[in-house]
Amino acid sequence: MTDEAGGRARLMLGLATVGFAVNFWAWALLSPLGPRYKELLGLSAPQQALLVAVPVIVGSLGRIPVGALTDRHGGRVMFALVSAVTIVPVLFIGLAGQASYGALLIGGFFLGIAGTTFAIGVPFVNAWFPPRRRGFAVGIFGAGMGGTAIAALTTVGLVEWGGAAAPFVITAAVLAGYAVVAWLLLRDAPGRSATGQPLVKRLAATARLPITWQACLLYAVAFGGYVAFSVYLPTYLETEYDLEQADAAYRMAGFVVLAVLARPAGGWLSDRFGPIRVLAGVFAVVAVMAAVQALTPPLLPVGTIAFLSMAAALGAGSGATFALVAQVAPADKVGSVTGLVGAAGGLGGFVPPLVMGFIYGRLGSYGLGLALLALTAGLAVVLTLTAVRALAMRHAQAG
Repeated sequence: MTDEAGGRARLMLGLATVGFAVNFWAWALLSPLGPRYKELLGLSAPQQALLVAVPVIVGSLGRIPVGALTDRHGGRVMFALVSAVTIVPVLFIGLAGQASYGALLIGGFFLGIAGTTFAIGVPFVNAWFPPRRRGFAVGIFGAGMGGTAIAALTTVGLVEWGGAAAPFVITAAVLAGYAVVAWLLLRDAPGRSATGQPLVKRLAATARLPITWQACLLYAVAFGGYVAFSVYLPTYLETEYDLEQADAAYRMAGFVVLAVLARPAGGWLSDRFGPIRVLAGVFAVVAVMAAVQALTPPLLPVGTIAFLSMAAALGAGSGATFALVAQVAPADKVGSVTGLVGAAGGLGGFVPPLVMGFIYGRLGSYGLGLALLALTAGLAVVLTLTAVRALAMRHAQAG
């Protein structure tokens, strides 16, 4: 890659990462306001949980068709389109949708569109970089998931400063600005392979690829584990260690930041040592540390070390999973594979909190839930070193 081509690729990576972060900021707007809506509208705990979950579920499932559409139309069109379309539900909620639970659910449903941008960025970035650098590049792009932290840190403060509509109006303005920038400055990689195959046939063909389901399982554990802890860790810390709400929230923020930073590291290590070694290593770390935490050790230092180790491992594993996809998936189906894998990761994050809550309600302890996480991570190590490794070796020999 020449210096000029490398500079252009880095520019495209930077613009895509910003777009991912901005859309994830919009995607996560309702979560910080859940307690406010619960109080104002008299919501029950299940109603509040559904309100927060709807955008995440729609965004996760929506990655499937959006990934396939990206293979067909390219990242430039899809980034601009999704960013522009997301403005509508953001303004609806901010200006008219906060007076009733039904309106919030409708707005939240369409807000989920913003969560599909992950499936746009991976094939877009992948096409701009040579195979030996794709893991790190896709890992850098994946760090845009930190846009959820922007929502967590600013939304409540903006409501207190400028009123209930303020965070939504500001986010809509940023989305509009990015949609214009994406249309004017983003360019799909030269030689990008597009397809005119109908969407349903394309998804069916993608579903038959072994890499699709293998990566789905791995990402459900890696990214699903990250999502689960980012949602449930404060509750766990408050219950098991009697921490104050603010203290638990700050520790959860530390977990999220470390996982986000580790994601590019997982991609870089995959470029250097291969994604199979990285995935086996990170899942082994999760298995050991989850087993340690299942015994509920003292929070300082053992519990803290266990959780931070799992944060780094889960973040690196998320990056390594898409380094594997970039290496093994057919070039013209990277978007379709990414859509399915991204959906699996997003949905995988909602199973562990439900299991943990059920187990605690029955046993009064989270130990069994963490032991199940250790077992699941151990099975991921076995899958990586057997079926996934064999598939990667066949691809290397054929390529």
